[in-house]
Amino acid sequence: MADELLVYDGDCDFCRLWVERWRARTGERVAYEPFQKAAKRFPERPLERFQRSVQYLDARGTWYEGAQAVFRLTGLGWLYRLVGAPSEIVYRWIADHRPLAMRWTKLLWGRHVVPPGEARTTWLFLRVLGLVYLAAFLSLWPQLLGLFGAQGVVPVTNFMRSTQEQIGGAAFWAMPSVLWLGAGDGALRLVCGVGVACAGLLAVGALPAVGAIGAWACYLSLTSVGGPFLWFQWDALLLEVGFLALFLAPWRVWSRPGADPPRRIALWLGRWLLFRFLIASAAVKLSSGDPSWHALTALRYHYETQPIPPPLAWYFHHLPAWFQTVSVIFMFTVEGGLPFLLFAPRRVRFLALAVILTLQTLIFVTGNFGFFNLLTLALCVLWLDDGILGGPRAPAHRTNPVARWAVRAVAVAVLLLGIPPFISALDPVGRWPRQVMIAEQLAAPWRVANGYGLFAIMTTTRAEIMVEGSSDGRTWEPYAFRYKPGDPKRPPPFLGPHMPRLDWQMWFAALDGVRATPWFLSFCQRLLEGSPSVRGLLAAAPAQPPRFVRARLDRYRFTTPDERHLTGAWWHVDPIGLYCPPLTLEGGQLTLAPLDSL
Repeated sequence: MADELLVYDGDCDFCRLWVERWRARTGERVAYEPFQKAAKRFPERPLERFQRSVQYLDARGTWYEGAQAVFRLTGLGWLYRLVGAPSEIVYRWIADHRPLAMRWTKLLWGRHVVPPGEARTTWLFLRVLGLVYLAAFLSLWPQLLGLFGAQGVVPVTNFMRSTQEQIGGAAFWAMPSVLWLGAGDGALRLVCGVGVACAGLLAVGALPAVGAIGAWACYLSLTSVGGPFLWFQWDALLLEVGFLALFLAPWRVWSRPGADPPRRIALWLGRWLLFRFLIASAAVKLSSGDPSWHALTALRYHYETQPIPPPLAWYFHHLPAWFQTVSVIFMFTVEGGLPFLLFAPRRVRFLALAVILTLQTLIFVTGNFGFFNLLTLALCVLWLDDGILGGPRAPAHRTNPVARWAVRAVAVAVLLLGIPPFISALDPVGRWPRQVMIAEQLAAPWRVANGYGLFAIMTTTRAEIMVEGSSDGRTWEPYAFRYKPGDPKRPPPFLGPHMPRLDWQMWFAALDGVRATPWFLSFCQRLLEGSPSVRGLLAAAPAQPPRFVRARLDRYRFTTPDERHLTGAWWHVDPIGLYCPPLTLEGGQLTLAPLDSL
């Protein structure tokens, strides 16, 4: 029998509707009874109180009424201390205008004032997450040895050996990875292959818990040792989302829609992640002080200067200046304003989600950002409910108390760890206590709480690195990359969820300079050695490994419509100068070539 009681007006349709909503939230903890029946059992409490507002009797025998009763009932008594006075005014107005309140309730919540549950949408979220994992692993697989293999650009064996020499036994915590058991080419393929298999299990709903654990562990193992090629924000976001999925994936042989209601605390952590990801994305653009964001002109440059533009970027770049300004305002509204509406009534929340998904779709078709947009889509699914997919509400499952409290402890830790990077996006110069910084540093290698915010500083011009090889120091042949701009007449590629890691990093290398890009020198050494795995990352290369390698820097801009009509070129190219002087191998070591020719 319930220890708590809520007494309401049984003759009021509005009251009965909200009682059903509260009943779905409180379950068997609270009994609900109309005052027409309950008032007789409590003669010491005046009938006028029951008629005037809801009355809540807690487990200690204390009565509460009005807005305070609702806050106490729903476990938000702490919030009432902050908003008690205005909430009582709002409650009194609603109580005096219940027919009007009923119409607004139906308008804002639709048919599902009583929460229909999230078992089906959580099932769908896990399927979408499995597809994102699958895209991430399959995209990485053909690049794996060229980037991290024994003859790759940054061999993980060298990276791991250096880390172990520096910090000894703490190396595993600094770089959590199963590759500590072996990091050869075969081990890299095995980890990626197991990741593909686990992602496939999660995507189809077979052994979902096993699939979630395996995919997360494999991706963490690769990113931990992946150096500059696996540090992108969507890699961190995938690991954070994947970690939360560990507490949502059911332990079943086969997952069925609607069979497994999610743990509420894990569900809300996923929802909170989308909220802070979007808010941080807007905040960093403003807090960075970048003039193009403040002047609302950033999108006049973005389509042209982003790492790997797709075909539509050329067309969007040539849209009128007023359109680019409106687009920036739209972006700030969606990322910085609409996330607050996710906490609004159901129909308002769904409208906000629709606009957020519209922005993500526009980003997807006008920019090649790998699986980032699909991952954001997966997080949006967590804000839906089963009323979207239909079917009866799934019954609540009883869970082991020890497991329940263990999950709560982990959830609280993740929540607290996520606060510093989120606040830092709003206030980048803020200082944190030493204990907070230590906790954040200890948790950072596991990627369970990360900071986010893309394009805080907008690049306004585009420089491209052109790598060339020569056998005599006079005649230079170009290395052609698969996706980044090169041949001015080659159309920009649309990559979908594929993430070409080397081509992306070439964009950063052009911004940072060769002295700040040590992996580029390793890349040049592999070209001189003729590494098949590194050459496999490229579209074309000299037939034989050259004696010398150099890199030039060219300025790229989109052609105007008239230029493209006349020349058929997508890009106009102007030479800038030398990026990296000619290099050669002497005794197996990379060194400057004694050449005057560029």
